[in-house]
Amino acid sequence: MRLVIIGGGLLGTAHALAAIGRGHEVVQLEREVEARGATVRNFGLVWVSGRSASEMAITLRSRQLWEEIGGKVPGVGFRAAGSITLVRSEAELAVAEAAAASDSAAERGFELLDVEQVRAINPAVRGKFLAGLHCSTDAAVESRQALPALRRYMEASERYTFFGGTEARTVTGGTVVDDRGRRHEGDLVLVCPGAAHTGLTRELVGDIPVRRVRLQMMQTAPLGESLTTAIADGDSFRYYPAFAGEELDRLNREEAQPFTAARHKMQLLCVQRLHGGLTIGDTHEYDEPFNFDVDEAPYEHLTSVAEELLGRKLPQVVRRWAGVYSQSIDPGAIVTRARASDTVWVVTGPGGRGMTLGPALGEETADLLGL
Repeated sequence: MRLVIIGGGLLGTAHALAAIGRGHEVVQLEREVEARGATVRNFGLVWVSGRSASEMAITLRSRQLWEEIGGKVPGVGFRAAGSITLVRSEAELAVAEAAAASDSAAERGFELLDVEQVRAINPAVRGKFLAGLHCSTDAAVESRQALPALRRYMEASERYTFFGGTEARTVTGGTVVDDRGRRHEGDLVLVCPGAAHTGLTRELVGDIPVRRVRLQMMQTAPLGESLTTAIADGDSFRYYPAFAGEELDRLNREEAQPFTAARHKMQLLCVQRLHGGLTIGDTHEYDEPFNFDVDEAPYEHLTSVAEELLGRKLPQVVRRWAGVYSQSIDPGAIVTRARASDTVWVVTGPGGRGMTLGPALGEETADLLGL
């Protein structure tokens, strides 16, 4: 079978990878020369720890696929680094204790560590905190280099062709016409538009139940030492469904976030890139139109929290950016798939989970469509 995939981000590329792995031929179109959306603006985290119980099976499957991909495609930079969520108050500690004692703790790889145990695993964490919730199943990839590495791997099959700087204009049956007038014929067309919900997406399937979410992030110069796990602060408990329960309700009720963190719906996530710098974020903005500029206050908050937890000044911040991703409105929907015709599907909306779930979502779509 021949597939035409519109969209060169992680989700489109994961679908291409699944199809190539099953012996099919793929043509992939990307309107930018290189994908520039949420795919390359994220942490590169494969985040098992915060997923809901209903998402665990697909999350763990995706984690397994990422490890397999990392073995075959070293350029994606996969590493099974794990994460530690560092707690700074008794209320946050109670949430961590509940998570470590939950029925899914073993499956997630949760273990509650005291300060010395945290520092034994991650010596770079020398700041002020009470304990750390370790998640051994969390992992990371290099978001800015993963896609080119995956394309090179697929090109070696001689059944994959990538057209960068190419915008799909019309889709009729299995025929896609691009902005140069070229026709790309396929038995199946998959549209993975990311956060582009208008234009071709709307023409094909109308308004679908997704929204856009904006975030701000930053990256530092090399830290000068190894941050052996990703780290998060206790505010991250507030934004992940795995931690729902009485303890989280008490945290939200009795311990407000700092003003800036609450205003920008913030958590600290921090992962070290292979070049040694730290990617740090993030914020959440839901109401459009989004600002076109970045706000400095969240960066000041993130810097303060990161320095408190690491017990040292951060290296110079060398990059700041904003990104927008697509999120299904139904909190129970892992992804939104909309059928335009017998041969055309639109797939979007993993909602900040695209990097984590991409490989498994590609595999799942392939199963659903009988590839």
